This record gives sequence, structure tokens and C-alpha cells, in this order.
Amino acid sequence: MTTHHTPLAAVSIEPADGGWTLIFVRELRHPPQKVWAALTEPGQVARWAPFETDRDLSTKGDAVLTMIDGNHKVESSATVTRAQAPALLEYRWGDDRLRWELTPTAGGTRLTLSHTHEQRDWLPKLAAGWHICLDVAERLLDGEPVEAIRGSAAREHGWDELDREYAEATGLPYSPMPPSE
Repeated sequence: MTTHHTPLAAVSIEPADGGWTLIFVRELRHPPQKVWAALTEPGQVARWAPFETDRDLSTKGDAVLTMIDGNHKVESSATVTRAQAPALLEYRWGDDRLRWELTPTAGGTRLTLSHTHEQRDWLPKLAAGWHICLDVAERLLDGEPVEAIRGSAAREHGWDELDREYAEATGLPYSPMPPSE
């Protein structure tokens, strides 16, 4: 997986209390129960997400999400505020709010991620990151897992191109990230 090969997700943005919300909609080939497990079970989360979790996210309460970028790890507090298997997962992650909605479809699941972030211009970057993460998650769900792509490694897998394409798709200005050091 050197560059993205899956279509862009349907994206939109809207103002939110304390920031802006990226609405990121993607069709997955798997039933909601299987997608739910990938979103909540620590062993599966660690295989695709930009973080690892210290506990199962399928119940309300506090958690620690550890962001990983190569050998660099940063712990962040999180709180699961809603967990209605296999349809709705909401949590606060630092200052961000994430809401994962899983809707059954004839072909699997429509995943709608609403990610609220303080800075509007960061939304395309978040979309690019989630795009790559969900490509990895889909491989995991297909039974053909690949290594999680996190942090600066995402740039080797088409993140910059996705950032530019999601900026265009959301109508936001493109602002490239400086090269990794």
C-alpha cells in the first residue's frame, strides 16, 4: 500500500460547539457487529487505529488512548460517553469528540464518523489519516491484515495526496505539512 487506492469518503464539514466537525462517510463490506468489534476491542483497535487503547471501548467510562508514531508514544485521556453496540460509539479524545455511527446496508455497513476538532483547517488532514486507517481496518476485517500505518509513516502511503484531495473535497484551503524530520 504505497498510495491510496480506495475512493475518497464522502465528506462534509459543519460548525460545532468548540470547533468544527468533519463528517466522514465510508461504505464497508462487513456487517456492523464485525465493524463494532474492530472499533472497540483493544486487540483489533491496535491493528488499525492511530492509537492503542488500555481497555475495551464498548462501555462508558474513562480510557487511555496512546498515539504511536514510530517509537514515539503519547498517552491521552479519553472518555466513552455513549456505547450502543453495534450502532453507536462516542468518545472524547483530548479536546476532540468522535462519534462512530454504524448503519447496516445490503453490502455491509455505512460508517459515519463525525470528528469534532478545534481547528477547521485540520479537517482535511484528519480525513486523510482516517482514510488510511480505515483502509488498514478493512484489510483486517477481510482477514488479510497489514501492519498499522501511523504517524509520519502515513506519508509513505499517500497521506499528502489524500490531504490535498480532502481539502478540495471540503472546500478548505490546502496547507501542506512540513516534511517529517
